[in-house]
Amino acid sequence: MNITIPSYMQVFVTVGAIVMAALALFIRLKASRRPVTVKKIIIPPLGMTTGFGMFIVPEFHIPILWGAVAFAVGWLFFSYPLNRSTQFELIDGEVYAKRTRGFAYILIGLLALRLVLHEVVEQYISVLQTGSVFFLLAYGMILRWRLFMLKEYRRITGQLHAG
Repeated sequence: MNITIPSYMQVFVTVGAIVMAALALFIRLKASRRPVTVKKIIIPPLGMTTGFGMFIVPEFHIPILWGAVAFAVGWLFFSYPLNRSTQFELIDGEVYAKRTRGFAYILIGLLALRLVLHEVVEQYISVLQTGSVFFLLAYGMILRWRLFMLKEYRRITGQLHAG
């Protein structure tokens, strides 16, 4: 079964990605005003895990190697700038994410890179398979970034309890 996606849907998905990125940027900047908790760190990747349900539909299936490479690219390369720009600080016994000037630019840059790569990859595989590949890339990126945040959170809260 071959599914044809109308061109207006591609525009809709691209605009949707930009809106979601702007929303994520707004939420991240606003979140830096509230204390960080373990729950706030682990819920995003847990929630994102539901996206694996897409692989039930045969049109989303991709070779294991493609999935492994996409996940690895997200894990190794896309998470790196997020990890480097994420810092915590202790204020009145609570952990807060430090606002870094470059964080917004990093998110915008990652979005732009993702959109360009999406257009290139989409020329070789179906739109639905492209969605699968980029979901795995994003999952690898988010998972590593959140594990990094959890490690840093535990390090700084360990200092709090030790000191």
